[in-house]
Amino acid sequence: MGVAELVRSGEVSAAEVAGAAVARAELVDPKLRAVAFPAYDRVSAAGGLLAGVPTFVKDNTDVRGLPSGHGSAALRPGPAKRDAGFARQYLSSGVTVLGKSRLPEFGFNASTEFAGAEPTRNPWHTAYSAGASSGGAAALVAAGVVPIAHANDGGGSIRIPAACCGLVGLKPTRGRLVANEQGRSLPIDLVSDGVVSRSVRDQAAFYAAAERYWRNPRLPELGLVEGPGRRRLRIGLVVDSPAGVRACPRTAEVVAETVSVLEGLGHRVEPVVVPIDGRFVADFTAYWGMLSFLVSVTGKVVLDRSFQASRMDGLSQGLRGLFRSRLLAAPGMLYRLSRVRRDYARMFERVDLVLSPVLAHVTPLLGHLSPTVPFEELLTRLQSYVAYTPLNNVSGGPAISVPMGATAEGLPVGVQFSAVHGAERTLLELAFELEAARPWRRIQD
Repeated sequence: MGVAELVRSGEVSAAEVAGAAVARAELVDPKLRAVAFPAYDRVSAAGGLLAGVPTFVKDNTDVRGLPSGHGSAALRPGPAKRDAGFARQYLSSGVTVLGKSRLPEFGFNASTEFAGAEPTRNPWHTAYSAGASSGGAAALVAAGVVPIAHANDGGGSIRIPAACCGLVGLKPTRGRLVANEQGRSLPIDLVSDGVVSRSVRDQAAFYAAAERYWRNPRLPELGLVEGPGRRRLRIGLVVDSPAGVRACPRTAEVVAETVSVLEGLGHRVEPVVVPIDGRFVADFTAYWGMLSFLVSVTGKVVLDRSFQASRMDGLSQGLRGLFRSRLLAAPGMLYRLSRVRRDYARMFERVDLVLSPVLAHVTPLLGHLSPTVPFEELLTRLQSYVAYTPLNNVSGGPAISVPMGATAEGLPVGVQFSAVHGAERTLLELAFELEAARPWRRIQD
């Protein structure tokens, strides 16, 4: 918002702002490896609430003139012929797109790592993961290259890298923003677009700008959220995941510290039960495998004619094989997942929000979630790490990750607040209040 105001006032030009961001990218990216495709000569001429603000778009979303590589060695795409639906909405805000940010292959992993290329590194400590799948976006924002970057979330991929990199990341209600074509064709559209940012103010500004382009009439209007709400909230508490995964000691401590802050602010926190089917983890894993299977059989048509399924990495191929082995169980899986929205809504019959960890343990070292790890072992590691976020993707409910603590190594630890469908305003208002009560750590400090 500060950059946008400088551009609006004429104190600096959009070209000067873009040039400064490019200089920062060229300084840090040789170490972070967060940029998938640079386009450093682009400057936005559009108006809008965020006019002149430099950004990156995740490399699974088409921007006209730029390739979409999806983090995969299985295709060699040419420039996209048109902007994706969400990209049009994002560009309407006036941002300057300086390129595409990296993601793991097709966004399937929870760490931005590759079988045959350097990983994206966490700017707080470069031996550690930046999270995923929007890991490149989070690394660029956390390092200060740009103030905001596009991210999307099909199982936690906005919230996970936000937690790993000390950022704010809101996964909106399904349908809050313009959906891309691929998602609309799926039985359950898990993916929501959004951004990662260093402040709640910038996160809120993005949603206000997006709503000026298009607003879903079936959801409450957000407008520009500018600060904390006055209402004291009833907040449900979940520490261990509903699937039985225990939070690691430091993660549990950060959640407990957050409870103390909330109660000091006058909110009421009480334990809550997450009413989900015991088969949720298996069903979500099967759906995850179905997505890999669909990529493998439709890639030449949907992605690019250069696509070769045989070049997909070990995680993608393992997920594809897992789905094929459970093909006959797919109708039951889809039926149960379709009912999760109803079960999720029941959580909010007595509380306004639900507090939980974002991840079951603190950010891992690079290599722990590499796609070169044998598939069964990697799958177990992922299920023991990504134990909280997928519920919001299946149900379509909104959730926000905010940075509320740190490890002994200085790596950020995030917590998650979930809300009933359409309640993003409540999430942003509470995040404003927490940011004021316990200001986020900044990498430059």
